[in-house]
Amino acid sequence: MGKQWKTKGKEENANAKGMMFTKLAREISVAARGGADPATNSRLRLAIEQARKMSMPRDTVERSIKKGAGLLDGGAQYEKLTYEGFAPHRVPVIVECLTDNANRAASAIRVLFRKGQLGGSGSVSWDFDHLGMIEAEAHDAKADAETAAIEAGAQDVLVDDDVTFFTEPTDLDAVQRALPNFGYTVLKAYIGYRAKSPVNLDGAEREEVEAFLQALDDNDEVQTVYAGLA
Repeated sequence: MGKQWKTKGKEENANAKGMMFTKLAREISVAARGGADPATNSRLRLAIEQARKMSMPRDTVERSIKKGAGLLDGGAQYEKLTYEGFAPHRVPVIVECLTDNANRAASAIRVLFRKGQLGGSGSVSWDFDHLGMIEAEAHDAKADAETAAIEAGAQDVLVDDDVTFFTEPTDLDAVQRALPNFGYTVLKAYIGYRAKSPVNLDGAEREEVEAFLQALDDNDEVQTVYAGLA
């Protein structure tokens, strides 16, 4: 899979939205450690834009920024942990956690990987590219996706159910700012992992892998899941 794993057509519900708000709030808080002003902190700006697209309440966004920037007393301090391993049928997986308790997160990941295989650092990351990723949709596009990618400074583009532009991590902010000039509305922009050689599965095998990935994604400790699944 060329971008963050997600179930196609997953039904939106209150619980799913609440979990998404929790994960976005954590990302905003961690990003705000680099400065509370989104004008000078591109990671924070991207996190806030994503929160707004998900209709996160303004006071929740502002409180998360203040927590991360140290402007509020107390509050959890999150750290980023990355785990690597395999889903069933040897599908490579990278899992990113933002947690205030590393031991709890490690325990949860070990349990979740019982149906797969948990590996060490570098066990599968060699089979992924670390890239900026911009999920977008054409809106009165002035250029096809390939031309827009070249003109905006992206490395590559994948046209699927939506359009995903791939960039160097350092170019992510500039490219996502340029794309609207070519008629593309940015839905989400982030730095993540793209599998070099995704595994093709069908039928029961694919369902088994997707159930494994969904269990990971549903865990409170897990922020993002990347899988080498075509």
